Amino acid sequence: MPYVNVKITREGATAAQKAEIIAGVTDLLVKVLDKDPATTFVLIDEVELEDWGVGGVPTLEYRRRREG
Repeated sequence: MPYVNVKITREGATAAQKAEIIAGVTDLLVKVLDKDPATTFVLIDEVELEDWGVGGVPTLEYRRRREG
């Protein structure tokens, strides 16, 4: 009974996009590990940008550095 927690930044992912993520993750577990989709759980957490960091800095600062 797999449980997968996907965390994304809160930047306007639509319900359709989230449904596609759920379907894709489930399909991957079925194909790779032969898991039963009926008992495969996928949870999507949306995290505010100020609560997410990359490379030791908040996400917005990280993006600014990469752009500039």
